[in-house]
Amino acid sequence: MMTSLIVTVEVNPDRVEDFLRFMTEAAEDARTKEPGCRRFEVARLTDRPNVFTLAELYDNFAALEAHRQTPHFQLFAQRAKEHDLIVNKTSALGEVVSA
Repeated sequence: MMTSLIVTVEVNPDRVEDFLRFMTEAAEDARTKEPGCRRFEVARLTDRPNVFTLAELYDNFAALEAHRQTPHFQLFAQRAKEHDLIVNKTSALGEVVSA
């Protein structure tokens, strides 16, 4: 069964441009280098320009777990920590029941 992950990220307002640069690179790598990744969208909230949602879709939970082990995922995590990018993050993991 396909696995969905929706992540909401509140970014340090002083670091939004860094976040965008690093996240769009990581999202592109996920879409192009991971056969189990079907979708990885990055969207900005219109009323809060430092809050983003990541909509991710994977073939299954194993593909999501494989994503978390990739060099581009690890690099983004390292950059996020080093550059103090993230203020708060929540996520919702689910199984796709209709597409």
